[in-house]
Amino acid sequence: MARRTVFFVSDQTGVTAETMGHVLLTQFEGIEFRPVTLPFVSGPDRLRETIATINAAADQDGARPIVFSTLVDDAVRGELESANCLYLDFFKAFLGPMEAELSLASSHALGKAHGMSDLAAYMARINATNFALANDDGSHTQDYGRADVILVGVSRSGKTPTCVYMALQYGIFAANYPLVEEDLESRRIPARLEPHRLKLFGLTIRPDRLQQIRQERRPDSRYASIEQCAYETRTAEQLMERYGIPFLDTTDTSIEEIASRVLQRMSISRRTRP
Repeated sequence: MARRTVFFVSDQTGVTAETMGHVLLTQFEGIEFRPVTLPFVSGPDRLRETIATINAAADQDGARPIVFSTLVDDAVRGELESANCLYLDFFKAFLGPMEAELSLASSHALGKAHGMSDLAAYMARINATNFALANDDGSHTQDYGRADVILVGVSRSGKTPTCVYMALQYGIFAANYPLVEEDLESRRIPARLEPHRLKLFGLTIRPDRLQQIRQERRPDSRYASIEQCAYETRTAEQLMERYGIPFLDTTDTSIEEIASRVLQRMSISRRTRP
């Protein structure tokens, strides 16, 4: 299999370059990409180090690395473009057309996407994250009235990471409640969830995938047996269908997509932008 080194270069965290770059890389199968993130590239020393790293990878691989860049400074971008690489500049690709359309020059300010210029949005994310952690796995239900959404499903179906992601990215107050064997045997949603039925959204998962996840957590246990996994997922889905709770199969779905689908299906507005 062909192998190429991919660099995500940024004057800040590199998250934007990683996100956009990975989306493009998924369109190319049959190539093994080796991702390397180079954040906080600003100043001559850091720039020279970055160029040397890229050139060294080109020599080692025998092929030009692919560089995804979100550098703001024109001078820094110009120097980096001289490296032995395929240089893909997200700012250059989009800022020019936007400036022409808006008849306005961009500010070229560093760090605006990940800074704290919008303190209210930042605090919304912090408060939502604290809420998600405090209302994880049904440990506390007294604050469910504050929740925007309550995820339900069997253990290890993706509830906790989805809640935390929605909180961190969008400031959504998300709680989660695991459907345990007692709930499944009764064929009824827990009484504590009844007052919040309109906030419920279910996550399910294919039994064989659930078994793999549980096997890593509790090897060779009844909890991780395929029979138990099949019983729980089947019964949980029947329970959700009975109560009209919308649900989503998370087996082959990323956390990002799960969160987006939950917000769309529940018509929940995002409080902050990613």
